[in-house]
Amino acid sequence: MSTAARSIRVKATTPPKDAPPSFTITELAAEFDITPRAIRFYEDVGLLEPARAGRNRVYTHRDRTRLKLTLRGKRLGLSLLEIKQLVDLYDSGTDERPQLEAFLLVLNDHRRQLEQQLDDIQVTLAEIGQHEARCHALLAGKAKAAKSAARPSTRRVAAVR
Repeated sequence: MSTAARSIRVKATTPPKDAPPSFTITELAAEFDITPRAIRFYEDVGLLEPARAGRNRVYTHRDRTRLKLTLRGKRLGLSLLEIKQLVDLYDSGTDERPQLEAFLLVLNDHRRQLEQQLDDIQVTLAEIGQHEARCHALLAGKAKAAKSAARPSTRRVAAVR
């Protein structure tokens, strides 16, 4: 291959020095400790929209931020639909106020759901405690009855003599 051809080839594969940073699916998966399959799933539901370079996905800083927000939303227990709505507001690039207000509404609703679940769990734990206490009492009664049945009665011994 001639020097000129090699030079053209290198220029075609090397991004310009002033190009914004880009990421591969492998790099993002490693950075966020998730699988490439999870990233592709987030693409399928419209949370990420990577560019393509041939068959390879090329993720921008915007995609990285959207993935970070998606994972944060998942940790909070938000649904993918809620996450998508919030992330789309983030992308609007306008005033942050609508995004923050929407986020507060989602957080308040989620808090209410979690508090209800916590109340339900506390009631269930109390019921389990009652059942455990009853089982322990029944077992103690059975053990006491078995112990007294195993001891020979002095009256029986006297009658046998």
